[in-house]
Amino acid sequence: MTKKFNAVFKISFIIVIAITAWCILLPENFEAFANLAFGVLTGKFGWFYTISVSGFLIFSLAICFSKYGKIRLGGDDSKPEYSNISWFAMLFSAGMGIGLIFWGVAEPLNHYMNPLGADPGTVEAAEFAIQKSFLHWSLHPWACFAITGLALAYMQFRKGKSGLISNIFIPLLGEERVNGPIGKAIDILAVFATIAGVCTSLGLGTMQINSGLNYLFGIPENKIVQVIIILIVSVLFMASAASGINKGIKILSNTNILLACILCIAAFIIGPTLDSLNFFTEGIGNYIRNLPSESLAVGAFENGEWYGGWTIFYWAWWIAWAPFVGSFIARISKGRTVREFVVGVLIVPSLLSFIWFAVFGSMGIHAGTEVAAKAIEVTSTACFVVYGQYPFGAVLSGLTLLLVCTFFVTSADSATFVLGMLTSDGDMNPKTSVKLIWGVMESLLAIVLLVGSSNGLQMMQNISIVGAFPFAFVMIGSMFALYKSFKEEKLDDSAGNLAQKAKTVIKKEDGQLGGYQNEKEITIHS
Repeated sequence: MTKKFNAVFKISFIIVIAITAWCILLPENFEAFANLAFGVLTGKFGWFYTISVSGFLIFSLAICFSKYGKIRLGGDDSKPEYSNISWFAMLFSAGMGIGLIFWGVAEPLNHYMNPLGADPGTVEAAEFAIQKSFLHWSLHPWACFAITGLALAYMQFRKGKSGLISNIFIPLLGEERVNGPIGKAIDILAVFATIAGVCTSLGLGTMQINSGLNYLFGIPENKIVQVIIILIVSVLFMASAASGINKGIKILSNTNILLACILCIAAFIIGPTLDSLNFFTEGIGNYIRNLPSESLAVGAFENGEWYGGWTIFYWAWWIAWAPFVGSFIARISKGRTVREFVVGVLIVPSLLSFIWFAVFGSMGIHAGTEVAAKAIEVTSTACFVVYGQYPFGAVLSGLTLLLVCTFFVTSADSATFVLGMLTSDGDMNPKTSVKLIWGVMESLLAIVLLVGSSNGLQMMQNISIVGAFPFAFVMIGSMFALYKSFKEEKLDDSAGNLAQKAKTVIKKEDGQLGGYQNEKEITIHS
C-alpha cells in the first residue's frame, strides 16, 4: 500500500502552488519571464527540438520494423486489455483530439494567407498550407508520445515495475538510483510538464467553447464566461477521472471517435468533396517526398521567425504533452506487441490527421481569400466562420461545439488520471482523492493564467513549452534505456521453438506424429 501523499506529490504540489501564487501576486513579472523563456527556447534551441523530434520518429519506426517488434508488452501469453477501437479511441482522445478541432480549419488558412515563398491565396499557397499542416500534426507528434509510452509500457508490463516515468531509467541507472533523488526529480519534472500541458488544453477548449456559444447563441466572449466554462467542465472531467478508465474515460473516448467521424463525414459531404480527395491524395505525396528536408527545417538561412512560431513551437508543444499522453497510452496498452503499439500510436492517428486536415483545410481554402482573412482574425472562431459559407453550416457548428466539449473532458480526465499515477508511486489505479486534488489544481492554474495575463492562451502555451524543455532530455534517455533492455531480451527464434510449432501442427492434423517415429525425429527434420 502506497502512502497517500508521497514526496513526489508534496514537492509537485508546492511547485504548482508557488507558480499559481506568482501569477496572482506578480502577473506582469510572471508574464515577462514566461515570454522571455519561450523566446530563448524557440529562438536558440530550435535545432535541438528539431533533431530530437526527428530522432524520436526514426527510432520508433526502426524499432517497429526490427526483430524487436515481436516483443510483447507483458507476458508472452498476455492479451490486449482493450479492443482495438476502444484502445485507439482513448489514445487519440488523450493525444490531440481537441487540438485538431481548434486548428483543423485555422492552421491551413493561416498558412494559406501567410505562406513562405509564395503569394497569399495562390495555388502554391494552398499546397504549402496542406503540406505544413500534415507535417505538424502527423508522424512527428505521435512519435513523441510513442517514445514515452512504449518505454513506460515495457517497464510496467514486461518488467513488472510501477507506472513511474523514472522507472524507464532502471536499465541505465539501476534500481537503487532510480528510487533515490534522481528518480524523484524525473517524476516531479513529468508532473510539472503534465500540469503545463493540460492547462494549455483547458485554455484551448474554453476559448473555443466560448466562441462557439457566442457564434451560435450570442453568449458574450469574456473571462467571466470562460471561468464558468472551466468550472463546469472541471466537474465533468473530475467525475470521469474518478470513475476510472473502464467507465467514464473509455465511454467518453468511444463517444469522441463516433462524433469525430460523423463531423468529418458531414464536412466531407457538405464541403468541396472533390477538393478534399485531391488535397488528401496529393498532400500525402508531397508529405512523403519532402519529409526528410521538412523534418530538419529550422529557418537557418531565412524565415527563422516563422519556423520559431510554427514548426519549432509545435515540436516543443508535443514534447510538453508527451509525459501525460505517453503515460496514459502506456496504461492502456498491456498485451500488445511493440509493432502493434507503434503502428497503432504512430501510423493510424497520422492517417486520421491527414484526412482531417484535407477535409477541413479544403473547406477553408475553397471558401476564398476574403473568408479566409476574416476567419484567421480569431483562431477560436475560424471553423465557425468557414462553416457559415456552406449549407447546413449551423449543424456543423453544433457538432463541433459538442465535440470540443467531449474532447475537452477526455483530455483533462486522462491527464488527471496520469497525475494521480505519477504522484502515487506509479499506482495504475490511483485513489480518487489524489485525482480530485490534481483536478482542482489544474482548473485553478488554468483560471489564474487565463484571467491574470493579457493573453491567457498565449501564456498557457508559453508555460507549456518552458515546462517541457527539460523533459526532452528524459525522452532522449528513454530511447537508450529501451534499446538496452531490448538487446537483453532473449528472442525465441531457436530451432527447438520451430520444432514445437511443427509438432503442434502435425498433431492437430493427424492426431498422431504424422509418420515420424518420435518427437526427436520431428526436431531433426524441422
